[in-house]
Amino acid sequence: MINLRICGKQFLFSLKFTYLLVNLLSVAVPLACSFESKVHFVGRWRALFPAMLMVAAVFIAWDALFTNLGVWGFSHLYTLGPRVAGLPVEELLFFFAIPYCCVFTYEVLNRFVTWQPSEALTRTVLWSMAAALVVVAAMDPMRLYTFWTAGLTALFIVIHLLWLQAPWLPRFLRAYAVILIPFLIVNGILTGTGLPEPVVWYNDAHNLGLRMLTIPVEDTFYGLLLIGLNISVYEWLKGR
Repeated sequence: MINLRICGKQFLFSLKFTYLLVNLLSVAVPLACSFESKVHFVGRWRALFPAMLMVAAVFIAWDALFTNLGVWGFSHLYTLGPRVAGLPVEELLFFFAIPYCCVFTYEVLNRFVTWQPSEALTRTVLWSMAAALVVVAAMDPMRLYTFWTAGLTALFIVIHLLWLQAPWLPRFLRAYAVILIPFLIVNGILTGTGLPEPVVWYNDAHNLGLRMLTIPVEDTFYGLLLIGLNISVYEWLKGR
């Protein structure tokens, strides 16, 4: 009986590494391949790390505010315990691990894949997305996750199309289409796919209530905003 209790406690303790392992396993291959001579992504770290720090600061502040407002929250079962501004340390790591993977993928595609969407197709797709997101945001401003994520993503797109006229947008759109698959796999695990309860839970009063399995549909444009801002700042720093 004592052994069963010990095993039970050990099992529950091991579950606390779930979120940390998701982060570490996500970044493990990109980080290891960064030193490969044909990729040599380490040569981009000078632009990458400041970009990640700047974007992470914004998203962590947003994350902490929405956690405090009850828009989302985090399971104590799957996190180690230490928290900063109400956020598990694993959540802070998320805003570095996932952008690292995404910018790495973006650069690998730039180096080894010649095809990319045309300028015209890119503008058509992004303008269509921005228009749809404005409609979604306007549907119910009280749904905080939906309103702010859709609105800010639409604003990001419009600024980059009209004001910045970013030449890397076709490459970004190509990368986002590829990145979306592993991004949704990671988010699926974090939102409870295959687990008894989610690592990250969402208050459906603040989203549309539409889910892809366990993933709120808003996560797709949240991901676009997170990845897009990292690439935008990264490209700006590279150009300096």
